[in-house]
Amino acid sequence: MMFIQMRRTVLQLRRDSSSLCEFNLLFSTSTENQQTDANTPSVSKFLVHKHHLSLQVASRVASVLKSPEKSDSVLSFWKQSGFSNTHLEKIVKYRPRLLSASLEKSFKPKIKIFQDLGFSADEIAKILSTDPAILHCSVDDRVIPSLAILRGVLGSDEGVAKVLRTSGSFLAKDLEKTLIPNVKFLESCGVQMEQIIKVIYSFPRFLLHKPEIIRKSVCKADEMGVSRSSRMFIYVVRVISSLTNESLQLKLQAFRDMGFSEDEILKVFRMTPHAITVSEKKMKKLKEVVLSTGKYDMSSIVNNPVTLCCSIENRYIPRFRVFKILESKNLITSWPSLGTVQTLSDKKFIEKFVDPYLHEVGDVYKAKSKLDGK
Repeated sequence: MMFIQMRRTVLQLRRDSSSLCEFNLLFSTSTENQQTDANTPSVSKFLVHKHHLSLQVASRVASVLKSPEKSDSVLSFWKQSGFSNTHLEKIVKYRPRLLSASLEKSFKPKIKIFQDLGFSADEIAKILSTDPAILHCSVDDRVIPSLAILRGVLGSDEGVAKVLRTSGSFLAKDLEKTLIPNVKFLESCGVQMEQIIKVIYSFPRFLLHKPEIIRKSVCKADEMGVSRSSRMFIYVVRVISSLTNESLQLKLQAFRDMGFSEDEILKVFRMTPHAITVSEKKMKKLKEVVLSTGKYDMSSIVNNPVTLCCSIENRYIPRFRVFKILESKNLITSWPSLGTVQTLSDKKFIEKFVDPYLHEVGDVYKAKSKLDGK
């Protein structure tokens, strides 16, 4: 029912958007336009001196534009809209011919859409320079329908804005062929819509995969014995979808080589799916650092797989140093569990183990409530 209503909204928006014309870039394939124009040096010089583009970018633009007049108005508009030179160069590198597009038909409508959603000038510049494909999309046929679909799934413009701040690529994708079927399929697997939305906010590109990738990932999660009723199920599917089958097998083998049993590997996958993406190099170093203390064994890591995801240099090494000093001075009788070491924030750790013994561990403690891992 929700998706039927979204499609109606899309059609209505298309009828109501007569003021937003289709994006219309003309790409000439003639030999004349492919050749470097005689005016290239003057165009390049103009772009460097007036708009302060790098010589490399200016030369690339000059090779496809005959005169600087149109690019001048486009670049001036973007600068007035809050785009820095860094933003502009990222866009121009993506497609120099964007500088010959119509301001009224191509750029102003898109800028206004973002402004209406409450984005600041800097946010708009960041999104469009990070995902410049949006600038090449039709307002009526892609951008507005994508916005309507996002509103339908997320429930509000605030939700749409939150997602676009993370990934503007939603506006450049055909969501009727990616997001909608993926959401419907996950719902059919028993995943609650509330959880799907939460994952969209955290990992926006996940549901932009082709539907067949999501389906195969679900099948793989089923094969690994992950319950569809588990709150971690969708996160397991996300991790699997981000890896090729070959990469996944290599990751699993790395755990075996580290000493994990098959049951322990599955336990890690079910408890902390993203731990599977940790590099083999980091796993080996973590094992070495943790076991060398003589206070923990492999079961400590297996039972707290999130420990694999924390920084060795900034969390474990400096904290272990503190414990070693305190133990040597008989200020503590035992070390806290590895789970406690991992979960304590810097603030809590310092309050409990550093501030009361500042004289003893002063060489380890550094300013700004941060431990030095050197």
